[in-house]
Amino acid sequence: MKEAARREISRLIGVLRDEQCENGSWDYPFDTGIKTDAYMIILLRSLKMRKYESLIQELVERIESEQDDSTGGWKLFSDEKGANLSLTIEAYYALLYSRYRTGNEDNMVRAKQMILTAGGIEKADMFTKITLAITGQFSWPSVFPIPVELMLLPPTFPISFFDISVFGRANLVPILLLGDAKYQRKTKNSPNLSSLSSKRDGDGWQEYRANDWKNFTSNVKQGTLSLIGLPWELHRIAKEKAKTYMLERIEPDGTLLSYFSATFFMIFALMSLGYKRNDSTIQEAVQGLVKMKCSIKGHTHMQYTTANVWNTTLISHALQVAGVNHHHSMIVRANEYLVKRQQVLYGDWYVNAETAVPGGWGFSHINTLNPDVDDTTAALRAIVNMVYERPALHGSWSRGVSWILSMQNDDGGWPAFERKVNKRFVHLLPVQKPEFLLTDPSTADLTGRTLEYLGNYVHLMNTYPNIQQGKEWLYRNQKRDGSWYGRWGICYIYGTWSALTGLIAVGERSDKKAIQKAVTWLKSIQNKDGGWGESCLSDIEKKYIPLNSSTLTHTAWAVDALLAVEQKSSPAIEKGIQFLIKEGEKQDWTTEYPKGQGMAASFYIHYHSYRYIFPLIALSHYVRAVSEK
Repeated sequence: MKEAARREISRLIGVLRDEQCENGSWDYPFDTGIKTDAYMIILLRSLKMRKYESLIQELVERIESEQDDSTGGWKLFSDEKGANLSLTIEAYYALLYSRYRTGNEDNMVRAKQMILTAGGIEKADMFTKITLAITGQFSWPSVFPIPVELMLLPPTFPISFFDISVFGRANLVPILLLGDAKYQRKTKNSPNLSSLSSKRDGDGWQEYRANDWKNFTSNVKQGTLSLIGLPWELHRIAKEKAKTYMLERIEPDGTLLSYFSATFFMIFALMSLGYKRNDSTIQEAVQGLVKMKCSIKGHTHMQYTTANVWNTTLISHALQVAGVNHHHSMIVRANEYLVKRQQVLYGDWYVNAETAVPGGWGFSHINTLNPDVDDTTAALRAIVNMVYERPALHGSWSRGVSWILSMQNDDGGWPAFERKVNKRFVHLLPVQKPEFLLTDPSTADLTGRTLEYLGNYVHLMNTYPNIQQGKEWLYRNQKRDGSWYGRWGICYIYGTWSALTGLIAVGERSDKKAIQKAVTWLKSIQNKDGGWGESCLSDIEKKYIPLNSSTLTHTAWAVDALLAVEQKSSPAIEKGIQFLIKEGEKQDWTTEYPKGQGMAASFYIHYHSYRYIFPLIALSHYVRAVSEK
């Protein structure tokens, strides 16, 4: 088995060597399905940008290639229970607006039927309705749920602006402006979606606590009375502050914090403030989005952002774990690329960490203002050997470590982007899925992976206060069955792998009851073929749901977790390794199945690099374990 594992390791190294870019990075797609493809068509048609006609045609082909034959609609993931209503509405709308489909085609007829059967536009999610309202296909609510005065609420108020996560702020600020103006932009070529309405009474926003909106709006405006000024003047100041917030966070490529959705909404928000569609800020924003296109299976896909930094950090580290010398040109080029992308600017994270200095890494090569904990620990893992040999990098290393420690929450865990952005009261805002959009709590995956880095690479162990607090957070948040929930991956296997590898790295005993309980859980969900697989439904139902098929990535996470605890092979590990070797080159729906998520039931991610990265790490750890017996 060991020799077979070594052969598979060599094959994986060869694949990654062949697919490295000239600049040292890996630009595997950040594949989030067809939502952004649909939104790009809607945006380009709304702005009447004829120079992108070929792009629109390509996106039409991509969208139709992903239509589900059995339901007539579109799915977020293959085992979703029926088609996804909101995604199907967006796809159908984009295809009509493209003007390359009339609605009479068989696939369009079936999509429309699916939408009506599922309840029509009124049953769509909040962000779909907002997009439809912006483009004149749906009425804005009579009272928009969150007034723009939210921008002015003082920190003493139960909810203030910076109590919302940076991802939430980036998307919410332009929406506040759009809702305030009840802005709508239709063109002479806009399709008419009225036939998708279920003809219900009311304005169609009832399911999002519409009865509470007036009370919430009143409370927010009451909160601004503590400020000096007349109501109309405060309203003007709030709008100006919202505009400034967006403009100050535009990245060099023109996008808002490198997020597709935030940039999409910003473009319309600026037009609601009087900007013309040919304004340079809007033109540059569109160009920034266009630059994020990639190719997947011969089709053009608009990425939500790029994942070059994330891919490169993980791949550089995995290759070194697999034995590729850090002096090898492949590693040197990758790490030179990463060193240049350490962020030196102060971002929103500074609000709740005033003693911290910049030193983190972001997810995308576009990003200069929005570092995150996971990318920072991943980058520091990758460049550790380079730092040892180059004294000039010691300062960069120290700033990175310091930034990570400064982001630890008061509860002991680590968030993704900012500390102290987890007020439960924020969840009362009338926003769909607020726990995913509006807060940035400590999570098992971030806490576990941070502990793994601090233990294995900074050599901080149990007695260090930050480590002790992180461990305690993990033990408090372990599920009854022994697993941990992973916020940014799918899902309980991911969280359990992160937690176990982190706890072992900081010196926890493998025979500890909580750790053995997690091991027992992992072994209990192993499939007969030796692999592991988990459904995205776990993320929606908040309990482990098996995929009923094994995936390379889930199997690698499970095997690596077991190896971290047991430090030697076992029957479960042997079967998992056999699966990774036997199925390493397969191409089927399981290799395309999402392994990451951004928002439950709305936003899932297929990382094209994961099928190489995590099997490479698990196989390498296996070879080391069986060689040291």
